[in-house]
Amino acid sequence: DVQLQASGGGLAQAGGSLRLSCTASGLTFDDYAIGWFRQAPGKPREGVAVSRRSGGMTYYSDSVKGRFTLTRDNAKNTAFLQMNSLKTDDTAVYYCAVGTPILSALWDSRIYHYWGQGTLVTVSS
Repeated sequence: DVQLQASGGGLAQAGGSLRLSCTASGLTFDDYAIGWFRQAPGKPREGVAVSRRSGGMTYYSDSVKGRFTLTRDNAKNTAFLQMNSLKTDDTAVYYCAVGTPILSALWDSRIYHYWGQGTLVTVSS
């Protein structure tokens, strides 16, 4: 039984920082793709950061590039999303996901078979 637990969300002020965590059980995600997605009120879900596998490339959406960083702690099956220089537009429910490491489709949510419950990030001005 594979489960992902996302945590670390909360209230931050614009310009501040938060670090989200995603801990997986039931799999070793060194060999899996990791994605962070978010859904803001009234908007569709969008990809934020994706990583094919440990040691591989990490890719970021234009809206967060230079501000957010995706990392992994393989020993603990935990992924992180460090969010700096937060903006009010970053307000969303953030989801972590683990799936098949298809290089050409890392932004396609369909390759991610396991999803965390989401953690709410609220950024105030």
